[in-house]
Amino acid sequence: MIQKLAFKMAVVSAVGTFLLAAAPAAVETIHLQPFTNIAQVPVGSDLASIRFEGIKAVKVATTRTSIADQGYCEEGYREPGGSMYCPSVKDGTVVPAYRITYSYDGPAMGSDEYGNTHFTFSVTMRPEDLNPTVLQMVSARKMNRAAAAEDFKVTTSPGFVSQVVIDEANSAFCAGNYIDGLWTHTDRNCEDKVTFKTVAAPSDYITVRVDPVASVANSASASNAN
Repeated sequence: MIQKLAFKMAVVSAVGTFLLAAAPAAVETIHLQPFTNIAQVPVGSDLASIRFEGIKAVKVATTRTSIADQGYCEEGYREPGGSMYCPSVKDGTVVPAYRITYSYDGPAMGSDEYGNTHFTFSVTMRPEDLNPTVLQMVSARKMNRAAAAEDFKVTTSPGFVSQVVIDEANSAFCAGNYIDGLWTHTDRNCEDKVTFKTVAAPSDYITVRVDPVASVANSASASNAN
């Protein structure tokens, strides 16, 4: 009897293993955008305190691949701690880049029990975007922070977000009164006509743009030539 039970369990285990092996694997590749000269700081930050801190050579991924055994993940074989059969994410092609870091003073975060008001933000640029002199300083590890800072121009602008609001000009509301705490139409046959529109509303963040001075000068020269 015990031998028969062991045999049945072995068969079930083998079938389960076969199903796992036969399940199709889903592969999804995402193209990343690792280069950006834009950052955001909270409204209320001291923009005059923005200060160049340094520049560092790094490697950034341009693609990211997610591989998952669909059968294993969807059929309830997942373990509480995760499994090698469920989605695994790997960075693909990596390319050289430079991360430029700035510090600034801003409002303390409510979740920070220490009330820290000094923060940093970073932007990431391609090697060809930077001044060769700056690249040489990074390569030689002889960074002159003041000189490097002069090779970048920092500009700030208010941030905006899209917000859906009631279009008052193209909406019509029925007359009524509050009865027992509920808004009740005076004319029960009247129906409100409500339309909406999308507007740009002030964001809780300020946009900070960092540009290499050489790029700014080239753009200005091109504009003047036109």
